[in-house]
Amino acid sequence: MKALELHENLKKYTRTGECPIRNVISRFSGKWQMLVLCVLSENEATRFSAIGKAIPDISPKVLADTLKGLERDHLVARHSYPEIPPRVEYSLTDLGKSLMPVIGGLVAWSIDNYEKLTRQD
Repeated sequence: MKALELHENLKKYTRTGECPIRNVISRFSGKWQMLVLCVLSENEATRFSAIGKAIPDISPKVLADTLKGLERDHLVARHSYPEIPPRVEYSLTDLGKSLMPVIGGLVAWSIDNYEKLTRQD
């Protein structure tokens, strides 16, 4: 690869306002976002407490913040029902569902390579 070509390829990452990796992938690639998306992808609609039980090491505050961020990014929909007591369920939006094949590929790769990545040599 020529130096000029390499420079041009790397240049796209320096445009912080336009870089898809920084501005799109970071929205669902944190510690909890993918796990929450995976839980929601396995269910039609899921209550907050059920998500918390599926991911027992996430605190309620962090789960609430994660869901709010995913909702803000149009990946998750929040449905509240006017009942007593109030009932709130979360589900994937069409945009969130369109992301799941990509995440599913990463999940499969993670399962296939878990031992290689975590072994202590």
